[in-house]
Amino acid sequence: MPAIDPAVAAMYTALSDEPYLVPAVDVSRVPPQYVRQVVPFQGPEQPGSIVVDPSRRFLYLVQENGTALRYGCGVGKAGFDYQGSAVVGRKAAWPRWTPTPNMIKLEPERYGPYGGGVDGGLANPLGARALYLYRDGRDTLYRIHGTHEPDTIGHSISSGCIRLFNQDIVDLHRRVPVGTSVTVLDAYAEDRTVRAGLSVGV
Repeated sequence: MPAIDPAVAAMYTALSDEPYLVPAVDVSRVPPQYVRQVVPFQGPEQPGSIVVDPSRRFLYLVQENGTALRYGCGVGKAGFDYQGSAVVGRKAAWPRWTPTPNMIKLEPERYGPYGGGVDGGLANPLGARALYLYRDGRDTLYRIHGTHEPDTIGHSISSGCIRLFNQDIVDLHRRVPVGTSVTVLDAYAEDRTVRAGLSVGV
């Protein structure tokens, strides 16, 4: 088994200063491309914006000097439930979650019991933080949020939203304000990571 980079392990330790204890992520089980890291970035998006690449399971926070902070993510089962531009319309810590009417319609046994909503906490599928995506002033019902199921990062498994490790969504939530531009790429988009030489982010 390869040695675990202490800097990577430190990013994914338990979060004990939250209202609920967020468990550490076992980084030995995480493919290295999905840990938070600074990567070269090529694309038209401006620094400070978010770019989601569902096909490669990456979320980028674009930075200066041709780089981005890249996070591994999980995506919807269909792969591309939302495409195009949006903005972060609001942010929430330990958000309340209510399944959409469509989710209840498609899987009534699974989601019906939660129709009245679920308070924030370790049983809430939105995890420790959520960014709510809006377009033209209206909620798209598409979220970037945390997850209490770290093994789902890198997979198509959610009901359409983008999920990050709780440690990563806490980090991203801290870095981006309401109004941040978000672009969700389509299945045919080129890889925004343009060359080798990756480094661990902070």
